[in-house]
Amino acid sequence: MTNPFEDANGTYLVLLNEEGQYSLWPSFVVVPTGWEVVVPETDRQTCLDYINENWTEMRPKSLIRAMETETVS
Repeated sequence: MTNPFEDANGTYLVLLNEEGQYSLWPSFVVVPTGWEVVVPETDRQTCLDYINENWTEMRPKSLIRAMETETVS
């Protein structure tokens, strides 16, 4: 059995959590709590392209806030 997260022929979603982190998600798997669908079901490459274009800040939002607080203090 192939890994559903790496199936080149599968259909996927792009998910986003409150920390600003993205996830490539197989469309047949239930979306976990705390994640929202930002790209509906499509092919794997389209999802990967979206993530690569939009996930430009790898730090979680909570870390960014904490670092900004330290800088101001």
